[in-house]
Amino acid sequence: MESAQVLALVMTLCIGTAYSLSCYTCTNEGSNSNCMTAVNCTAGTDSYCKTSVLSVKSPGSYSKTSITKECASACTALNVDLSLASTSVSCCNTNLCNTSGASSVKSSSGILALSVGLFLALLGKSSL
Repeated sequence: MESAQVLALVMTLCIGTAYSLSCYTCTNEGSNSNCMTAVNCTAGTDSYCKTSVLSVKSPGSYSKTSITKECASACTALNVDLSLASTSVSCCNTNLCNTSGASSVKSSSGILALSVGLFLALLGKSSL
């Protein structure tokens, strides 16, 4: 009889516990180091950690980056790179997965490594 009561208590506690995603959040910050405040998202509503990065560069020395991280109920990844501006939106759905504010840098590093490898391979063939 006692084990049935313990089982009923455990089941009651589990039913009342809802899974809540944790994300880093910030609004219009210039540095990712200012975007490391963790919050619990709204359980049952927010399914994604969303990171938006906007960068503007001028032909001179002016450049500005704005990073926004938030909990989101929906998220669509985006990466647009124009000559003077770029924007990216990255989405993930595990706790504190939006650590980096430079998702475009992460994807570009693979392309850069591939380009360097291809260049070295072509350079090696030309010396034959």
